Amino acid sequence: MGEVRVAVRLTNAVDEGMVRRGMLTPDQVRTYQADALVDTGAVRTVIPPQVAARLGLGVRGQRMAEHADGRTEAVSVTEPLVVEIDGRDTLEEALILGDEVLIGQTVLEKLDLFVDSRGRRLVPNPAHPDQSITKVKLAASEVA
Repeated sequence: MGEVRVAVRLTNAVDEGMVRRGMLTPDQVRTYQADALVDTGAVRTVIPPQVAARLGLGVRGQRMAEHADGRTEAVSVTEPLVVEIDGRDTLEEALILGDEVLIGQTVLEKLDLFVDSRGRRLVPNPAHPDQSITKVKLAASEVA
């Protein structure tokens, strides 16, 4: 399977909230465009430190990350950011490390996107081609 890359727009979600509250103007919202690597072996989204700084994202805490070679390390986790791919967006926090933007499984699931390994691209779930659908499981007592 070849490498899958995708155009992604990252937006500081705190900035967006401040626009809704009248504390910033829309042109003050910090965004970043990237050619991101889709990493189906990664659960979370990863952004380099310089991207986090450019977006003005604060650090919410630390998480343990396991690298492909088995090493583990504590890494910083960002405040919320909006991840937009092909007109679909979701709220996410990212791990801060490395030197490129990586899109992991959580974003793919939330955006209802599949990896087309032959075409080396992302495609919408054929069952929901026009919009992402989030599956919700309710307890039997809540369904009635």
